[in-house]
Amino acid sequence: MNNFAAIDFETANFNRSSVCSVGVVIYQDGIKVDEIYEYIKPAPSHFEQRCIDVHGILPFQVENAPLFPQVWAKIEPKVAGLPLVAHNMSFDRSCLFKVCDYYGMPHPDHEYLCTCQAAKRQLPNLPNHTLDTLASYYKISLNHHHALSDAQACAQLALRLL
Repeated sequence: MNNFAAIDFETANFNRSSVCSVGVVIYQDGIKVDEIYEYIKPAPSHFEQRCIDVHGILPFQVENAPLFPQVWAKIEPKVAGLPLVAHNMSFDRSCLFKVCDYYGMPHPDHEYLCTCQAAKRQLPNLPNHTLDTLASYYKISLNHHHALSDAQACAQLALRLL
């Protein structure tokens, strides 16, 4: 796969609409052409400590961040027509759809592909197929649960597995 956008969301709480950061890495003809990392003011805006423990984003870091519609307005034109790729796409697609529902926005019309599912098919003998396990397997740099780093690692997996 040579043309795609890898995407990753982090959430403030267990509501999938509560995206508090997004990372996007865009490839055209197998070459990285753009990266986007944005904090997002989550909706609903409360933070769960367990989520903070995973990604390290604190409420004060997003209190003046743009709302999702503003962030998506910058991302959407850059990913238009491209497949969206994520590691565990069911999570990231549900975040995207839930936050769109929250703001009354249409669901983005993309092909959605999952590097986790591809890895399970192609590398069945690995102990698991988490992003950090696959990054280690392929020697991909990863700051796990930082949305841009996760999207970068996912993009590298997409180049290898999709």
